[in-house]
Amino acid sequence: MQSNDSAPQEPAVVAAADTAAEPPASGEMPIAEQPLAEESGATMREELQQARLKADEYQDLWLRAKAETENVRRRAQEDIAKAARFAVDRFARELLPVKDSLEAALATEAATAESLRAGTELTLKQLVAAFEKSALTEINPVGEKFDPNRHQAISVVESAQEANTVVTVLQKGYLLAERVLRPALVIVAKAAS
Repeated sequence: MQSNDSAPQEPAVVAAADTAAEPPASGEMPIAEQPLAEESGATMREELQQARLKADEYQDLWLRAKAETENVRRRAQEDIAKAARFAVDRFARELLPVKDSLEAALATEAATAESLRAGTELTLKQLVAAFEKSALTEINPVGEKFDPNRHQAISVVESAQEANTVVTVLQKGYLLAERVLRPALVIVAKAAS
């Protein structure tokens, strides 16, 4: 009978081994590995407290960064507004002596045609110097090839010059830092018929 008793024990041992080898149900820890409820709760509270502290720290950093960005944006808008308001400051300062010269010429009662001409020439030199200091240059394209980006053709005339060449300048043009402020009004040559 011992052989009968021993035979059923083997399957029982195998069954126990199979049970131990099976993984626990999803999300469950094996009983031997599960922490005590008190330790688990305390650890979770500490982790939660640390996470809250980190969240508060990150929110504070975010609020500071947002405030700094808003300050930078506001300062930039103020700088742009000031630049627009005072953009002509330097040019205006350069024109003040020109105005002074014109007023002085008009204030002279015993002015002769020669003195008025000399004063006007000096005033024009002051104005040209003010233009140069402000990067305002003149376009006087007589004899140059017609450029629609810098010149405005008023009419076309037959000429001995090459076609599409500026024959006459009716009004000078001006560039401000290489950008056309006013195109030159010109008469352009066309081929002789």
